[in-house]
Amino acid sequence: MHEAADLRREAPFVHLPAERPLAMPEQSLWRPPGAVAPAPERPPRTGLRRLLVFGATAALSVEGAYEMYQVLQVQGLTVPEAMVLGLFVSLFTWIAFSLVSSLIGFVAILAGPDHTLDIDPAAPLPELARRTAVLLPTYNEDPHRVMSRLQAIWESIAETGRLSHFDVFVLSDTTDPDVWVREEAALLALIERTGADNVFYRHRRENVARKAGNIAEWTMRFGGAYDHMLVLDADSLMTGDTVVRLAAAMERHPSAGLIQTFPVVLNGTTLFARIQQFAGRVYGPLVARGIAWWHGSESNYWGHNAIIRVAAFAGQAGLPLLKGRKPFGGHILSHDFVEAALMRRAGWGVHMAPGLGGSFEECPPSLTEYAIRDRRWCQGNLQHLGVLPARGLHWVSRLHLLTGIGSYITSPLWLVFLLVGILISLQAQFVKPEYFPSGFSLFPQWPAQDPVRAAWVFAGTMGILVVPKFLGWFAAMTQKSERRGTGGVIRSFVSVILETFVTSLIAPIMMLLQSRAVAEILLGRDAGWQAQQRDVAHAGFRLLSRLYGWHVLLGVLLGAAAYAVSAPLLLWMTPVVAGLVLAVPTVAATSSERIGRGLRRIGLLLIPEERDPPAVLLRAQELVAAPAPSDAPALLRLASDAALLDAHLAMLPDKPARKKGDVDVPLVVARARTEQADTVAEAATFLAPKETFSILADRDALTQVMRKPRA
Repeated sequence: MHEAADLRREAPFVHLPAERPLAMPEQSLWRPPGAVAPAPERPPRTGLRRLLVFGATAALSVEGAYEMYQVLQVQGLTVPEAMVLGLFVSLFTWIAFSLVSSLIGFVAILAGPDHTLDIDPAAPLPELARRTAVLLPTYNEDPHRVMSRLQAIWESIAETGRLSHFDVFVLSDTTDPDVWVREEAALLALIERTGADNVFYRHRRENVARKAGNIAEWTMRFGGAYDHMLVLDADSLMTGDTVVRLAAAMERHPSAGLIQTFPVVLNGTTLFARIQQFAGRVYGPLVARGIAWWHGSESNYWGHNAIIRVAAFAGQAGLPLLKGRKPFGGHILSHDFVEAALMRRAGWGVHMAPGLGGSFEECPPSLTEYAIRDRRWCQGNLQHLGVLPARGLHWVSRLHLLTGIGSYITSPLWLVFLLVGILISLQAQFVKPEYFPSGFSLFPQWPAQDPVRAAWVFAGTMGILVVPKFLGWFAAMTQKSERRGTGGVIRSFVSVILETFVTSLIAPIMMLLQSRAVAEILLGRDAGWQAQQRDVAHAGFRLLSRLYGWHVLLGVLLGAAAYAVSAPLLLWMTPVVAGLVLAVPTVAATSSERIGRGLRRIGLLLIPEERDPPAVLLRAQELVAAPAPSDAPALLRLASDAALLDAHLAMLPDKPARKKGDVDVPLVVARARTEQADTVAEAATFLAPKETFSILADRDALTQVMRKPRA
């Protein structure tokens, strides 16, 4: 048995501690509260750092704009050519900004380790004086995996000797009745294995405001008992060493409102997931170190694997409802950016600690699942258009909001750029030019561009896109552990080439998916909220053809249009055309576990955590690999497990008061149906999921059903 299992619970199970309410007022976007926190600590010469970043980006953008202008203005700049120039400059500036951040990150990595807020992973583990709550929000996730990861985190904290300073809360917003009961069973099993007396569970019947509302509800009920809260996701994994160092940093720096770690993607088995985790592990540190270098105390929050000062969060991060109807109005979906901006508005520092390590997450297994999540993120980021003009925000916080918006707007801009460029070429090829337009002119106007300079512009643009990848690879090769962990110099270089090739095929597919998402949002379609699919779903050719057939069709049309102009133009368009035409096999291949595991066996797309996995990851994998508890339907599971039934009844909150005439229709229907059943098994077959949920949420109704024979 694991060492932490010796910490045995002696007291009866208590699902929640005593409440310590904390006010969390809704913030106004138009009336800033003024600074209420001490001045945040900032790196030296932060202003000069930002001047360097934006000056270098501007210089690159001006040069790119000039070169593209020279390509297009050979015989004067037409309106369509002016559109192409404007779109090019917008897109070029975007990638130039990324290049500059990567270059700065490259220099920072070569210069030495990052010690943001004096966090030194090599220093002795500090002592703690204050209390931290570890919050794990979950929504219809696999309970066995969630609790396995949580137990690994709990045991890792216990091994630091600082467990007494932490309480753990599982904050469930689960709406699936079977998953709800399995969560409770998995929680009881975790407590039985560890003897933990500081692991608590709360289930909300109505998941108002989704994850943001889940965290806010905890803050208002229990936040007064804690100085800090560490917010996780259902797929998060963190070492106890990292958790303790984050809590200690918050104690040492009273002006810090939030510290965000840089999570490493793990456990990828499909080609798509392994591509994502390799890119994030090899190239990601450059970007993280680069942006942390100039963000200073105005960094950002990604919603998980970060520690937050509870007083700062409660006092400043109460999110308002956005005016208007969905998808732009209502609850803020991408709450994390806004919460960070509001805390910084009040004077709290928001920091990133990219050099800390020990912070992990997972990636969707396929492009299809990634796109589903990305659609929700797209809507959340476009909602920020309503937050952007808020009064009192720091200009860097506004830039974070703009960056999130831009990450999705660039896709339709790229699509329009391609389409307009093709139309210009078709016009020059097939439409008789108006050599002498209306008005006085001594010379004819020929539609023309400079093909040689265009080739150099194309090469330069491609260079800006790929240089950060090779800088990341080179930086990794300078460190022995990174070099060995990625398979050595040769294999890691081949992995970079492979990742670049596969990503170039995926990029046009994502361009269309994101363009479609933006269009749907502008037309008023809400994305809703679905549980994240973390297992591989093997989609057949017919389904993939239905989902991605329109990509193939557009690719064929673009290819035909390019070929109609000239074979060289088709060659130039090959990266986009090939990505679209091959969309179906690309999605199928990248969703394959067989290909992903095969590449791992031959040493490609490796990351150091696979060669030398941290103890917390090995423990989580060991727990996940253990047999999962029964997945029987909720009512049958409760009927066969008296201890689980008692715990479930004990964890149910008191029923909220209802207005006269307000009827819980699912519960009324469920009670009517279960009265006709002779057994619990028969009752379970009579009920729809919403009706089963209503029975589980009502103590009297559930008790009545449990009086029946099981079968």
